[in-house]
Amino acid sequence: PFARAIAPDLIGMGRSDKLSGKAEGQRKPAYRFFDHVPYLERFIEALGLRNVTLVLHDWGSALGFHYARRNEENVRGLVFMEAIVRPWRWSEFPSGWKSVFRLFRTPGTGELLILGLNMFVRGVLPMATVRKLSREELAHYAEPYPTFASRRPILRWPREIPINGRPAAVHEAVEAYGRWLEEAPLPKLLLHARPGGIIDEVEVERLRGSLPNLTLVDIGPGIHYVQEDNPHGIGEAIAEWLGRR
Repeated sequence: PFARAIAPDLIGMGRSDKLSGKAEGQRKPAYRFFDHVPYLERFIEALGLRNVTLVLHDWGSALGFHYARRNEENVRGLVFMEAIVRPWRWSEFPSGWKSVFRLFRTPGTGELLILGLNMFVRGVLPMATVRKLSREELAHYAEPYPTFASRRPILRWPREIPINGRPAAVHEAVEAYGRWLEEAPLPKLLLHARPGGIIDEVEVERLRGSLPNLTLVDIGPGIHYVQEDNPHGIGEAIAEWLGRR
């Protein structure tokens, strides 16, 4: 009763088309952060979406925050969970994931782990939920990525995380919207889980003290893929928040 809900798959992921590479002027499609940006923005334009409340998670949060900073007049509010709210240094990166993400970012090793062994779906996904995902659920996640080439979007994302200033362009974009989030009066809803993954208890407190017009809701046990652990709690919290505005 509060809003029309639209959930796009990012380009190359889910049921969205894969990039050919040829159209992008590249031998292989890159799927970098800035390759995704125009697809999302033109999607919003093509559907004529106005007065948008963005509901954001993981790389969707980076794309959404980047959009909101540059199109504030079209954004009604921001809902986010397990979001990329600032760049990291390796010393700050979640300790349980540091080693594996270093490997994902290592040329050759990352290709073997993600393109070859499909370790994001087989390993990271089930480790980042509290409840045990069923074989059928994991198969559903794996379905869009049956081949080496189809997994390239998954390989690119861990290499785009702004850590120690690299990649420089992504670091600059995340730093810019991080500063904007600390100034923008837009209503914000942070849904945080326990223990959390990239937004843990310490980060929740930092955001509580730094973001204006912020509402916080504890959605209970969860790590990174919180939608798998508490989908109804997330939906109810968003509906209640929208209903009060």
